Amino acid sequence: MGSAMGFTIYVRMKKLGKQKKESLRSIPYELEKRPDTVRAFLAALVELEAAAYNARRDEGQLVAYLTKGEIKDQADAGKVSFGLRGGKDADAGAAVENAIQCFEDGIYRVFAGDEEVTELEREFTWDEGCEFTFIRLAMLSGLNWGW
Repeated sequence: MGSAMGFTIYVRMKKLGKQKKESLRSIPYELEKRPDTVRAFLAALVELEAAAYNARRDEGQLVAYLTKGEIKDQADAGKVSFGLRGGKDADAGAAVENAIQCFEDGIYRVFAGDEEVTELEREFTWDEGCEFTFIRLAMLSGLNWGW
């Protein structure tokens, strides 16, 4: 499952409540190296998301727009936005700390295939082609990966 640059994994984000099946598509993530613990796995994903957040800036587009399909997809996910942002950059270290605390507090659950991952320091292995699912159990978790 690795490439010259690292490992590609696929993650689905779910939340409690009504959600259309087509909005649960897998999102690919390219990790630099294969994480050896659940904690390292979560940290790697959060660091990628923090970097992606920090990269989203208004690059001077005169008229921002969304297609009808983009609006529908975003509405199905629960938030419609242009994907641009202002304000301060995300602090990756603080974001990782928050994600770990939310995991420990049971705000969200993680599954590797059909198996729930429950221990942060557990050796983390997965089979090639394994899909990871994150299920947010609380509506206001402070953990936001675009869901």
